[in-house]
Amino acid sequence: MKRLEVPRPTTWVTLTGFMGVGKTRIGRELAQELMLHFVDLDRYIERASGLSVADIFRYIGEDAFRKMEAEAVRELVGRDNLVLSLGGGTYTNPENRRLLLERGPVVALWASPETIHTRVLRRPGQRPLLAGDDALERIRRLMSQREAMYKEAHVHVSTDGRPARNVVREVIEKLWELGGQR
Repeated sequence: MKRLEVPRPTTWVTLTGFMGVGKTRIGRELAQELMLHFVDLDRYIERASGLSVADIFRYIGEDAFRKMEAEAVRELVGRDNLVLSLGGGTYTNPENRRLLLERGPVVALWASPETIHTRVLRRPGQRPLLAGDDALERIRRLMSQREAMYKEAHVHVSTDGRPARNVVREVIEKLWELGGQR
């Protein structure tokens, strides 16, 4: 049987950005639009470990989670036809960043700290890095620490106040502009 070639700007995309910017939602819709597989890195780790990310942080610690995350990135960069949605901190690891930038286009999604705060408050127990008082200030501080790393991405798109389909359209347009198949 002859393999069908689908016109698309790339067969591999990584989505990065701070928690709550919409990586999972946009990633699912982007994968559907590009007819690629979708992997949410946090869900991938949860399936492999049998624990939720929150429980990994709580019982084993952030260092153990970051090691699992790096191992999962090394596994996944060897796959094809994939949209990979990262956890908010995955891209801060220099080795993860290098592997992902070399593998294919990396798209950074952005939103204001206030938008992120509103979005993450919908699921309060799911964000271990925001536990405690003054989550908005913690968001601002962490975003500031990570901003330069996220800026290394090939493509940048804001999700603030925009329907997912419009964000996906913009991502696809920018991927075509980036140069098509990589």
